[in-house]
Amino acid sequence: MFALENGVAKITLNRPEKYNAFNREMAFRLQELLDECASNKEVRCIYLTGAGKAFCAGQDLAEVADPKGPGMNRILSEHFNPIITKLKWLEKPIVAAVNGVAAGAGANIALGCDIVVATASAHFIQAFSAIGLIPDSGGTFNLPRLIGWQKATALMMLGDKVPADEAAAMGMIYKSFRDEEFETEANAIANKLAAMPTKALGLTKLALRWSSTHTLKEQLENEDKLQQRAAATADFKEGVKAFMEKRKPFFKGE
Repeated sequence: MFALENGVAKITLNRPEKYNAFNREMAFRLQELLDECASNKEVRCIYLTGAGKAFCAGQDLAEVADPKGPGMNRILSEHFNPIITKLKWLEKPIVAAVNGVAAGAGANIALGCDIVVATASAHFIQAFSAIGLIPDSGGTFNLPRLIGWQKATALMMLGDKVPADEAAAMGMIYKSFRDEEFETEANAIANKLAAMPTKALGLTKLALRWSSTHTLKEQLENEDKLQQRAAATADFKEGVKAFMEKRKPFFKGE
């Protein structure tokens, strides 16, 4: 499901009867929606969540077992790898609002977003080892960088269920909220991001992505280049003007 309101594009994974597990149709649809969000100037922030009781249970194993299905040799290259790439390369902020269980590829898609918040009753599971697989969808890249090598290795091998408050405490996610407050708080974060200088936030994503593959000297040079791009935006001029006039800035994402 897709809705756009006040600059926030809400994408809802919508297979609640399957705990929003991905099949080929849903994977391609999410890719299409992310491309639309990238090109639509009205979109200032993306809010990704799940319908029903779960965020996402990962890959629908019925599709894997189907002899007529795409097979594991295509599921990563055609389904999940493009999704993770689009989440990381899309130069707009993406909030993962984890409303329930996030398991397997579902957990790693959430962790591939920029800001991850979860309801207190949610939990995260690196469920791959239970069925004889390795973590995919960027999990082996993102999780060690979020929580450290030792903790990530243990969670991936043991497949422990990590409650949202524990995930927040270890730095896996940004925050967890009480269930009754979750939707309000998560939406407030998305609405705040949608009102901020979108191009600067996108350039921040780019700088962070580059930081994992560059030396400090190279990253200082990268920051200089990106800062010049940010300083050339209309939102930067508005931010400085508002600061000098002691008023709240009105950013247009330009």
